[in-house]
Amino acid sequence: MKARAFIADLHLTAQRPQAIELFRDFLAQAQGLLDQLYILGDLFEYWVGDDGADEAEFAPVVAALRTATDRGLGISILHGNRDFLLGARFVELTGCRLLDDPYELTLFGTPTVISHGDALCTDDREYQELRRQFRDPRWQQQVLTRPLADRIAMARALRAESGRATQALDAAILDVNTDAASALLARHGVRRLIHGHTHRPGEYPVPTAAGPGERIVVGDWYEGSSVLVMGPTRHALVAVADFPGAIADVMRRQDE
Repeated sequence: MKARAFIADLHLTAQRPQAIELFRDFLAQAQGLLDQLYILGDLFEYWVGDDGADEAEFAPVVAALRTATDRGLGISILHGNRDFLLGARFVELTGCRLLDDPYELTLFGTPTVISHGDALCTDDREYQELRRQFRDPRWQQQVLTRPLADRIAMARALRAESGRATQALDAAILDVNTDAASALLARHGVRRLIHGHTHRPGEYPVPTAAGPGERIVVGDWYEGSSVLVMGPTRHALVAVADFPGAIADVMRRQDE
């Protein structure tokens, strides 16, 4: 039995080569230490279609994922709000598995729901309208017919506009709505949610009809790094530098 780990919001881009190197180092460490790695969306700063996988900006990450899966590391990925166009060719190239969002799994006996988390930020109504548009298969197909260079330019423009809009909003509006989180747990009949997106790592209470629930938020990789390591009876939110030590800690027997 090995540990499992969760990461989110790496926002990998050629403009942040240090983050790409950190991710590649992390994957190299994870091989042999983990059963499964779950990437909860926004692995990339933007992804404008699988035909861009060979671009110099993305190829090193694609290659690192392929090496890791070839060596036995199971990697599952959720779409984020920046890489929602990840598709079948990406899966073929990397050996990763794309999961629906939300997705239910059992972690060492505990039923758990994982999500990128953006669908739960229901107080930001303007964003939710955009999200519905971006996740519309017809809209996606129309976008994918455009030349790759046009799509890249469009993605960069959207990112710049999103950054300006986010700065103008109250922080509470950008966070997960507790009622939305409670409703999600109720639909799945579980009491634990793991997600990213908000860049607010920590553990937060969520009331449920079955009793106290929780949502564990994995942080981003902009200034630092964030990894949630799960073992049979323990878990820890740590930086990549502390990842190997956290593995040893969460896998210790409870009676030690």
